[in-house]
Amino acid sequence: MDDGERLQKTLARAGFGSRRACEILISEGRVTIDGRVAELGNRVDPDVQVICVDGSLAPTAQNTVYFLLNKPDGVVTTASDPHGRTTVLELVESPVRIFPVGRLDMNTEGLLILTNDGRLAHLLTHPSSGIPKEYLARVEGDPSPAAIRRLRDGVELDDGLTSPAQVSRVSEGLLRIVIHEGRNRQVRRMCAAVGHDVTRLVRTRIGPIQDATLSPGSSRQLSLAEVRRLMEAVGMSEAIASTMPT
Repeated sequence: MDDGERLQKTLARAGFGSRRACEILISEGRVTIDGRVAELGNRVDPDVQVICVDGSLAPTAQNTVYFLLNKPDGVVTTASDPHGRTTVLELVESPVRIFPVGRLDMNTEGLLILTNDGRLAHLLTHPSSGIPKEYLARVEGDPSPAAIRRLRDGVELDDGLTSPAQVSRVSEGLLRIVIHEGRNRQVRRMCAAVGHDVTRLVRTRIGPIQDATLSPGSSRQLSLAEVRRLMEAVGMSEAIASTMPT
């Protein structure tokens, strides 16, 4: 296109280095625009065109932001609350309007992504994505090997059998659980189904994203590398490319 933003400026703004470094990426043939190898001098519309570096989708759309929040107990995952409770949006300082990706129950703690990137949010929450979510669950009693095996194989809930999960005993009454579904209160209901109610639940990982140093109530922006790993995890490059005309 004759108008639009110079490609090297778009890449530099997205965090791929200086404009000179981005020019080198382009000249080495490592950048594509809508599936075609880019050339120096190309101009782009970063909000519309699919730009990839080394085959991975680049987060180049203007004004997109990505935050990671360690949600504390008692905070609700909504934009506003009629009861006056603290919401996750009140804990994140963002220059633009953002929304949480998925949700955590008010009494569930841990990692939550907030963004204004609707494409990524949709793919992260879509059932077909199968993004693993890891939790530490403190439960009443100490689950037996048989109970842990049931959690791994799937338990019958009122909305059907759960998919196989990764479950391990960390210590007495403490389980590490990785699920690939997004049912309402799923981990709590799974544990209750095998006779061990959850007394505390913390999400420690979302796909490739984790941060044990982020204190409760704190947030930070995701790095470029983290955003790219999320996009790769949901096959975002392929998903967008499949909708493009051939």
